[in-house]
Amino acid sequence: MSLNHVRPWRDIYRRKSRQIMVGNVPVGGDAPIAVQTMTNTLTTDVAATVAQVQAAAEAGADIVRVSVPDEASSKALKEIVRESPLPIVADIHFHYRRGIEAAEAGAACLRINPGNIGDEARVKEVIKAARDHNCSIRIGVNAGSLEKHLLEKYGEPCPEAMVESGLEHIRILQDNDFHEFKISVKASDVFLSAAAYQGIAEATDAPIHLGITEAGGLVSGTIKSAIGLGNLLWMGIGDTIRVSLSADPVEEVKVGFEILKSLGLRHRGVNIISCPSCARQGFDVIKTVETLERRLEHIKTPMSLSIIGCVVNGPGEALMTDVGFTGGGAGSGMVYLAGKASHKMSNEQMIDHIVEQVERKAAELDAAAEAAE
Repeated sequence: MSLNHVRPWRDIYRRKSRQIMVGNVPVGGDAPIAVQTMTNTLTTDVAATVAQVQAAAEAGADIVRVSVPDEASSKALKEIVRESPLPIVADIHFHYRRGIEAAEAGAACLRINPGNIGDEARVKEVIKAARDHNCSIRIGVNAGSLEKHLLEKYGEPCPEAMVESGLEHIRILQDNDFHEFKISVKASDVFLSAAAYQGIAEATDAPIHLGITEAGGLVSGTIKSAIGLGNLLWMGIGDTIRVSLSADPVEEVKVGFEILKSLGLRHRGVNIISCPSCARQGFDVIKTVETLERRLEHIKTPMSLSIIGCVVNGPGEALMTDVGFTGGGAGSGMVYLAGKASHKMSNEQMIDHIVEQVERKAAELDAAAEAAE
């Protein structure tokens, strides 16, 4: 599917995949690429976990994953699901009973490796529970936990081993006539992840969950994820993403959306275009952008804002944005609306004024969208 017919050099043709449902969120097909994160609270602490889910939802997450390591967590999951504004994916490892309990508790999806939760009879029980409770499954292949026979065959984690692992797990589900699944083939190495995802994308029409696992802290993990996921998304691969960061889950959601926004695959909130600043700047660009990012977090309407320190690139960038501000001289700059110079504003009043202009434009866009429905 082409996402842009006016500028062909921006076309992205998404891989054709079948669509499944994770709760009320469609994944795959022509559905928007869903953004996920994962809670890092103790699942048994229902209040803290629900608070994280709600914060993720406010940041724009579509789906949230919750770890279910023991029976107490299974019991807590039922209450978490009941209070959650988003579909909950239950993260299951090794214990097949946890998978059954999670499906019974109302999880929208089970994240499992069918091959590590027991013998065929136990796998069938989990699949039956998923089917009975309208619960989809994510097959989660990870380079750090590949099956022993594949490591012996290939000598080390490699794209071929990860794809083979994924296809083995797919066969287990398909042999049990279960098709509501998506798949991921994650590694912490960007090259390994990218190659594995390209391989699995060619081998199956299942929806693909993208991620660079154990990517690192906020800065390093963001860069690795942007490179790895960005290139795959640009190739049209990926139906849902999770940016794995050693950071607040809300930061994962923000980074995920920024990756999608940069490729024109999702649009949410204000896209701020700003210069890095230099000696020509007519105001403190860095401090201004930091403040505006915080002040405009509540805006969900897709729109653009340019904040440029001087007139070298400022007017040109403003031509392409809904609202713009370009630094000038004598303590003031020019405000641009819909790409055209509108009026001057002092640097001292500039932030409040820009927030007001963005809020006004967002209201106009929302009203127009409602009228068009």
